Amino acid sequence: QVQLVESGGGWVQTGGSLRISCSTSVSMFSFHRMAWYRQAPGKERELVAVSPRYGSRIYEDSVKGRFTISRDNPKNTMYLQMNNLKPEDTAVYYCNAVQEDVEGQVTDHWGKGTLVTVSS
Repeated sequence: QVQLVESGGGWVQTGGSLRISCSTSVSMFSFHRMAWYRQAPGKERELVAVSPRYGSRIYEDSVKGRFTISRDNPKNTMYLQMNNLKPEDTAVYYCNAVQEDVEGQVTDHWGKGTLVTVSS
């Protein structure tokens, strides 16, 4: 069974940095793509960054140049390095991983989230 566990969230001042992690219970090579989403209070969940198995990483416009998504495959861990944080980055950040089998069946996996709070 696939499990995703986020960690590293916390409180930081505007302009600060934070790195959050997503540990997986299976090899990350089994995922078609991995991504970070976030959900701010009263808002819908939004895509922040994508790390596909093949191809370029993708970032939401407001985080380009500030956030970096990366993977450490031997550790089965994905990261989101967040620099120059702003109050509008305050949200619960969720790890997402997508599996696709040989028949094209897609399965979405989610972590429970980690809270990032940026104070002004």
